Amino acid sequence: MQKLLRMLKKIPKILKKEGIGGVVRRVLQKLHVITTKADPLTLYSFIMDRKEIPLNQNAFEKHKDDETKILNWVIPEMGEGSGGHTTIFRFISNLEKRGFHSRVYVFRAERFFDNKTIRTFVAQAFPILDSNVEVYYDVKYMKFAHATFATSWDTAYYVRNFNNTISKFYFVQDFEPYFFAHGSEYEFAENTYKFGLRAITAGDWLKEKLNREYGMKTDSFRFSYQRDVYYPTPRNDHKKRVFFYARPVTPRRDFELGLLALNELCRRMPEVEVIFAGWDLSDYIIPFKHKSFGVVTMQKLAECYNHCDMCLVISNTNLSLVPLEVMACGSVAVCSKGENSSWMVNEDNAVLVEYDPVDMADKMEYYFKNPDKMAEIRQKGLEYVKDTSWEKEADKVKEVILQAIEEDKNEKQKII
Repeated sequence: MQKLLRMLKKIPKILKKEGIGGVVRRVLQKLHVITTKADPLTLYSFIMDRKEIPLNQNAFEKHKDDETKILNWVIPEMGEGSGGHTTIFRFISNLEKRGFHSRVYVFRAERFFDNKTIRTFVAQAFPILDSNVEVYYDVKYMKFAHATFATSWDTAYYVRNFNNTISKFYFVQDFEPYFFAHGSEYEFAENTYKFGLRAITAGDWLKEKLNREYGMKTDSFRFSYQRDVYYPTPRNDHKKRVFFYARPVTPRRDFELGLLALNELCRRMPEVEVIFAGWDLSDYIIPFKHKSFGVVTMQKLAECYNHCDMCLVISNTNLSLVPLEVMACGSVAVCSKGENSSWMVNEDNAVLVEYDPVDMADKMEYYFKNPDKMAEIRQKGLEYVKDTSWEKEADKVKEVILQAIEEDKNEKQKII
């Protein structure tokens, strides 16, 4: 009983992080109604599912030539403010404006138990999603569509089996096997690139990698930024500051590497102040001068970028939107070198560093001591982002989808 009471005190925190489903699950586990033992056979049962959902030929014949193309999007469960979901919803909304109609389905939802609840949540947490888009908490509601999209490695297993569609796509924002140690989950994720889905990728690194290594048909889009949030504002002081997008819970964002680099920089230049955002760092010992804001809104992020001279954004996988948002605010992005980043950042519009804390500290120290050089990069960054546009990228994706539907429609007609 004491264990249960202690757990009940944690309910507000669990509710915020895991939703009502997480609260129910935790209570049931404490009461031993459901097991707390690991159950990998249940957890990964979807990988063994080979039951195909066949093409509805009547729906195909009736709707194959419809002017308005229906798109199914299978998404993983989301938390409030998820960057990956924001990008998916941004494209869905832009495609809605371009004559498509989309339906969104959550795969393996744990927090949502009905359509009303998830629609309310999405409307509040992701106002970027067009209100005309249909949202469902379960893939069991999926119907015929002109194109169906997987959006993460686990959703690809469902889309593999879903044949009630003309075309199948894989909306790939990162190389997800790298999210895991090289074990079972790495293999589960990597196998999805062998399912024969057409890939639309975030940037050319993924486009070339998936085509070269897995033989996928690939097209890509580039990033832009939200202009009404990320823009330069005047600074009211001249303090030297570095922002660090710090997420220790996301290994690919190199928290420890960045922390070592910043500690070395501040040892050499004690006047530098570091601004952290991205995660709660209250349990970490950080000996140098800093402020930590944890998980923040886009508006707060923009404020942080504007108050910093440089922003350290490291990644071992595909870049996020952060470097562009940093540039748009008139700060200088400090990014790790590699093919995973060179499709977006270069020596002209950013400071490129090795995956070495000393090199990172050296480069940041150099630019602090050479403000004219830093100003040149800042200006190049501002010029670069002005040429980007989510609308332009949506136009590219629109043409890719329409061409694929036409090609696949003709192939299906031959089979039928």
